[in-house]
Amino acid sequence: MIKVISFTICPFVQRVTALLEAKQLSYQVEFISLSNKPGWFLDISPNGQVPVLVTEGGVALFESDAIVEYLEEAYPPLIPGLAPEQKAQDRAWAYLATKNYLVQCGAQRSADLTTLKERGARLGTAFDKIEAALADRPGPFFAGDTPGLVDLAWLVLLHRAAIIEARSGYDFIGGARPRVKAWQAALMGTGLAEASVAPEFDAAFTGFYLSDQTYLGRGCDADSDCADQACGSGGCC
Repeated sequence: MIKVISFTICPFVQRVTALLEAKQLSYQVEFISLSNKPGWFLDISPNGQVPVLVTEGGVALFESDAIVEYLEEAYPPLIPGLAPEQKAQDRAWAYLATKNYLVQCGAQRSADLTTLKERGARLGTAFDKIEAALADRPGPFFAGDTPGLVDLAWLVLLHRAAIIEARSGYDFIGGARPRVKAWQAALMGTGLAEASVAPEFDAAFTGFYLSDQTYLGRGCDADSDCADQACGSGGCC
């Protein structure tokens, strides 16, 4: 059976497990502590990072881009029959998402409103790009009626944005990006977000990103609500 070596709230891991869920492949997850990495893990992960996927043949793969490419080649593709140009475009749009995983992490951990606005604006640039790309799409997902690799890469960002909005009221996407909002709702409706994380994910995620060390965790200033602050940062207007 496929094994995924994971850290509970790692976005790069969720990209891989979301693909495994979408392909309905059996797998097991082994969690490690990133502050105390076991020797056996360092032996199979040259960069010392998760995810690592151990194939059914016992080969350890690292880097989420390489793992996703392997899963698409080794098992039936999510969307069969794509032309080489379309595959390349999809990889590029997926890469844009993964480049912003750590940007989102940093924004969520912002200690003050000024930092949150600055970091949120960087994330907003990516959402603006995908908002334009979603124009005239034939279905609820990026490639139509079925989630593909682009959808699963962005699912990670959209899932976390949904949790932050639900728990704090701060909307990183905002009303000025209606296509991204609709896409987010469609992807959340698939159940892949919840299926691709551990049962304790919500508690671990909110405990880290909505702690009293973060601006979002401490709550909004008394004289301004979160919706207004999101607008001020370019999040919704």
